[in-house]
Amino acid sequence: MNRWINLLTLLPSTSLTLLIISIAFLRFYNETDFTLLGQLTSPRLWSNRLTLAALLVAVVNLGVEWNRRNRETDRLAEAEQRRSEDQARAMAQRAEEKGRREEEERRRIEERAEDERRRRENRARAAARRAEEANRRAEAEKQATRRTRVEIERDLALLNFLADPSEDNRNILRQAIALLLEYRDSL
Repeated sequence: MNRWINLLTLLPSTSLTLLIISIAFLRFYNETDFTLLGQLTSPRLWSNRLTLAALLVAVVNLGVEWNRRNRETDRLAEAEQRRSEDQARAMAQRAEEKGRREEEERRRIEERAEDERRRRENRARAAARRAEEANRRAEAEKQATRRTRVEIERDLALLNFLADPSEDNRNILRQAIALLLEYRDSL
């Protein structure tokens, strides 16, 4: 189909060329030059007719060329538009990719910050547990020291009372027992 269209686009220009040659042949030569011209009764009339046909073919040829140029211009404009769209699409893809990379980088930074925050919190909790454990141990040592001191006082008071059952030693023993009764639940 495309071959026929190409052939038909050549037809007006070829016909125009043949008509111009025929017009020139009829205008500039006569029957003395060519015997063929003797068969035409009025070569000038045929020359005028062929001139009108040549003008008509020239207008058709102008239309064909105009159409071909318009199609070529449209094809070039479409190619330019496709190229522009491809460039815009490529730029949009690059911008989207850049946005994705920036979002990923931001997320990585946030994750690192969150991990660092968790590590600090874990260290703070571990330090608080160690401090609490140290306080508990110190309190336990303090209570053990107090218990030992009270027991030593009781034992000394009892030994003093057994060694010398005087009223002073009896009062000291009573005070030690009262102290034991007072701290019985906490010791």
